Amino acid sequence: MHRQGLEAVEALVKARRAPYEAINVRAITPVIGAEIEGVDLAGDLSNQQFDEVHRALLEHHVIVFRDQHLTGEDHKRFARRFGRLHVHPLQAMREGDKERLEVKATANSKFVAGEGWHADVTCDAEPPMGSLLYIQQTPEIGCGGDTLFANMHLAFDMLSAPMQAFLETLTATHDGAIPWVQGYGYRPNEEFQKNVHPVVVRHPETGRKLLYVNRGFTSHINELARFESTALLEMLYRHIETQPALACRVRWTPNTLVFWDNRCTQHQAIWDYYPLDRAGHRVSIIGDRPAA
Repeated sequence: MHRQGLEAVEALVKARRAPYEAINVRAITPVIGAEIEGVDLAGDLSNQQFDEVHRALLEHHVIVFRDQHLTGEDHKRFARRFGRLHVHPLQAMREGDKERLEVKATANSKFVAGEGWHADVTCDAEPPMGSLLYIQQTPEIGCGGDTLFANMHLAFDMLSAPMQAFLETLTATHDGAIPWVQGYGYRPNEEFQKNVHPVVVRHPETGRKLLYVNRGFTSHINELARFESTALLEMLYRHIETQPALACRVRWTPNTLVFWDNRCTQHQAIWDYYPLDRAGHRVSIIGDRPAA
């Protein structure tokens, strides 16, 4: 890691605030991810517990709750404390609960959701501020199906000052058809959202700058020729995907809920457990329009 990256990590770690009193927080890495203990999400969190969970999300960007036994309503009730629930385009096409997306892979699956690096549904005008994935069934061998998460504040901070300044002048188009056409090889008979967002945005709660393009939904940079856009985006994607210092790896155990700040992270699901099964549900929370 070059000096600018080291300084960014040092500043991030120093920015952590006072100790937690109502919950236990154990960092997964110094720059992203934490395990939260002492909280039963099926019950009613006190105001202090909720405030500290919210603070842990802002400080660590990905928080993990293990041994949770949640009904669908428990799952949604906890998420609603952070805002209105999002309806995923895939779930909108299905029967049943529109606010809770089933995430399941079996021996019959041809693909799994989220295999490539991405942030959730950035094609929306107001993309999700966060997602809460509750996995109840993990592969029977006791391992497999981990998820990687990367810190987009740090991804921006590690770039050179001239590159940062250039990126702040740009916008990019995010297209909801990309995962279907490029990832899954077909286009359903549905219209997908398409929106333009700045390439560099500020987190609406912390004010920190972050890199806001992802391979899953970003089609092109609007101010550049197509070949320039392709080259620049590929460089940024490679930066995100090949810098281990940006990332943490979450290993799933049965009845684990992981809550990630979708505004400042990207993630990748690892499908290394075929033909075994893995199943759960995801709830997402509507956020604000990304702003420079």
